[in-house]
Amino acid sequence: MSVIDSAPAPITIPSTDLQPGMGAIPHANGTTFRVWAPAATAVSLVGPFNNWDATQHPLQHEADGYWAANFPALLPGTEYKFWLKTPTGELTRNDPYAREVTHSAGNSIVPDHSFNWEDDHFEMPAWNELVIYELHVGTFNAPDPEKPGTFLDVVARLDYLRDLGINAIEIMPPTEFPGGRSWGYNPAHPFALETDYGGPQAFKELVKQAHRHGIAVILDVVYNHFGPGDLDLWQFDGWQENDGGGIYFYNDWRAETPWGHNRPDYGRDEVRRYIRDNALMWLEDYRVDGLRCDSISHVRNVDGSSDPARDLPEGWSLMKWVNEEIQERMPWKITIAEDLQGNEYITRPTADGGQGFASQWDAAFVNIVRDALITPEDADRNLEAVASIIGHTYNGDAFQRVIYTESHDEVANGKARVTEEIMPGNAASWFPKKRSTLGAALVFTAPGIPMIFQGQTMLADGHFSDDLPLDWSRAEQHAGLVRLYRDLIQLRRNTAGHTRGLLGQHTEVFHVNNDEKVLAYRRWADGEGGPGDTTIILANFADRAHEAYTIGLPSGGHWRVRFNSDWEGYDAEFGNFESMDTQAEEGEYDGCGFHGSFGLAPYSVLIISQEPG
Repeated sequence: MSVIDSAPAPITIPSTDLQPGMGAIPHANGTTFRVWAPAATAVSLVGPFNNWDATQHPLQHEADGYWAANFPALLPGTEYKFWLKTPTGELTRNDPYAREVTHSAGNSIVPDHSFNWEDDHFEMPAWNELVIYELHVGTFNAPDPEKPGTFLDVVARLDYLRDLGINAIEIMPPTEFPGGRSWGYNPAHPFALETDYGGPQAFKELVKQAHRHGIAVILDVVYNHFGPGDLDLWQFDGWQENDGGGIYFYNDWRAETPWGHNRPDYGRDEVRRYIRDNALMWLEDYRVDGLRCDSISHVRNVDGSSDPARDLPEGWSLMKWVNEEIQERMPWKITIAEDLQGNEYITRPTADGGQGFASQWDAAFVNIVRDALITPEDADRNLEAVASIIGHTYNGDAFQRVIYTESHDEVANGKARVTEEIMPGNAASWFPKKRSTLGAALVFTAPGIPMIFQGQTMLADGHFSDDLPLDWSRAEQHAGLVRLYRDLIQLRRNTAGHTRGLLGQHTEVFHVNNDEKVLAYRRWADGEGGPGDTTIILANFADRAHEAYTIGLPSGGHWRVRFNSDWEGYDAEFGNFESMDTQAEEGEYDGCGFHGSFGLAPYSVLIISQEPG
């Protein structure tokens, strides 16, 4: 018989005040504490309240390795840990379900669930209307550069995001990690919010205030590994095999990840529930509007590859189950996968054999578009590749992908901001500004959910680091470029009613001139499109102006230039090249029955739509 099977037989105990759930559950008659520790032969609650004396507050064994007790005097704010007697010795562990800790190596805290949500009845925008701004709490707004920014510091900048037109923020993982500075992808306590960011009450305030600003909150969660630092889950109750992580982890070759041998055991029911409970907690208790799941490829496959010999079927079924639970309870909330393998089954409905995510980060888009932007010589830009990725969809749905030119991964790990990649050390010069805004225009006009990374609008340079706060003086210094992004977002969201096509499912790349490095595509929402709907995007990837560049147009009438990225109001160094409206002329061109000519500046984008007749 193994150690893990040696727990004592269940004991009948009074359950009058025992509450369902895991961890510390405060209620009207005290707090119920429950923990899963199948290798333990005795469990107690210890802390300052009993001078860490394991004889004072014993838990009773329920069944299947669960231990629980109710203590009337231990109220929210109480610091505690679990003491475990095991065949391998006595252990003191933090609560795996701790909602709050004193710090990553400190004590668990009984949570205070009270919070005044006031009139929070936020309605999630339709997914085709989402515009996502990815941010890192510690550096997004840090008034004291010696300290990480907090959830309330993010609140202080919500006006800026709302005025920009952002209607969703995606927050890099804010769960408790070692120290005060981290990207967040090393969760020590997956249910607790980072103390240096302000903890759970401040996070709830951020969600409430974001909702008041019309901004959804999408939370980045990490289920492909836990830790590795300050990880009380590791060999939690003393049991392990092969020097592995114990009950919460695989203890064989399946444990191997790029971040240590710390992959959760997706085949064990208790661990599956642990991850499911975590996902639902954010969506229900904290009212976040969606989850972005980190490196799903490493949940479904040991190597994060497509090698079937290394697949983890139980990892696939776990995320499928989580998505089904969310869709059943809260179908208006979004789940986004970072898989990066171009696998359309990730966003295929579960009923059709898919994993059921609503959308996924599109690695092909960012890789191809960034390459076209940062390639030094115009002649080497591959417009055929750009054209092929513009209209790409997963499962025929334009919004099953998130598209971007900058994310936390794309501006670090040996890479830098697009502007820095174009001209290292001189990111605020003409070439980087022109080509990076060309890329931004593609993000906001191609099919997909557009996403930008913090600081992108204000021409943040260099690379991302968790100890380098954004310099908010750049928002004033580059106010014109901030306006460029705002104008693009307004067009993307069709706030003026002229560009409904950018919200639509239909895309046609109808003009690819690889010699001149110019392409054009049209977007439309309904039927064959028409005034107010059909939107034409004309993009020049070369350092050459065209006085009158001709493209096909789908119908006659007056076509108006809604956006010209070369406008001097966006930047004093831009050329203000004249791009006038045009009356479509009859005659076949680009496979269309009409055509028109437009002034087109170097490295510039025009957004054009038809005026009502």
